[in-house]
Amino acid sequence: MPSPAAVTGISDHGGWAILVTATQTGQVLDRRRVELVAPDLPPIPHHSEGKSLPMPQAVALVERVQLSAAHHAKLALDTLAREVHTEILGVALRHCPPLPPTIAERIIDYRASNVADWVLYRHALAAAAQARGWAIHWYDPKAVLATASDTLDLRRTLGPPWTRDHKLALAAAIHATR
Repeated sequence: MPSPAAVTGISDHGGWAILVTATQTGQVLDRRRVELVAPDLPPIPHHSEGKSLPMPQAVALVERVQLSAAHHAKLALDTLAREVHTEILGVALRHCPPLPPTIAERIIDYRASNVADWVLYRHALAAAAQARGWAIHWYDPKAVLATASDTLDLRRTLGPPWTRDHKLALAAAIHATR
């Protein structure tokens, strides 16, 4: 009997993410932490390193991080698809707030610089998923946690690590399959 199709929920951070692949019923098929940027690059260039550089250098730095994120996101999803022996239909990612259109504007704008790096990683993951033909499901963390609260306490079943990020990623995956 073939395994049921699944969705991978993602809880992202500056330069890394937790991926939890689950079925509609909440059966966890895989969980992992993935790196989304090369170790020689700063994980949050809009917010920290970019602020201390002359603007042309700051923009170039963010562009290098974007390229690295795209590469690492593709590697992460390719590895996931190869190692999880079930059909993955899509990924669930936190929704992205609107940002100014240019990197320079994002660095200058205080609010934008606080979220631009997370959006950068979400876009890299979304592009990598789309390239694989997977659907993208954007989620609101509060809404998905409420929707899937009955299936989130798996620490005893699965063992550590089972953090808030794992719960959020699982909730997003379940929400996306429904």
